[in-house]
Amino acid sequence: MSTKPRVISFHYTLTDFQGTMLDSSSGREPLVYMEGANQIIPGLERELATLKKSDKKTVKIPHQEAYGVRNEKLVIKTPRDQFPIKDVQIGQQFQLDGDPEGRPFTVMIANDKEVILDGNHPLANVDLTFDVEITEIREATAEELSHGHAHGGDGHHHS
Repeated sequence: MSTKPRVISFHYTLTDFQGTMLDSSSGREPLVYMEGANQIIPGLERELATLKKSDKKTVKIPHQEAYGVRNEKLVIKTPRDQFPIKDVQIGQQFQLDGDPEGRPFTVMIANDKEVILDGNHPLANVDLTFDVEITEIREATAEELSHGHAHGGDGHHHS
């Protein structure tokens, strides 16, 4: 058996634990990732590693193994007159200088008094359910291994 990372393609429907649909690959190409490349959340990657082509499974991922616990230290409040961008819109995203993880911060509130940015993932603290179907599994190519990510279901180059 090979110890080379595999490239796994799968269709999914993502819901929260209450059953609200959050995302789906329905009507699109399957999601493709390379094992061990941190391309999908840890809890899902661990579960998919146990499956084979054509397997279908419902996988429940607690938030600690998904997008983590919400961190209130990642919510930044700035007086409006000190915010460097004048035309700021709710939903706009910024990378902050000095953020070692390069995480995006999203504008949650922008009014005359203040701007509030949130660096938490929108799904932090959310337990997730994935209904998955494995569509393809293959060994990663040498090029994918050198790039550190999958290039698609058939290993083609990214543009």
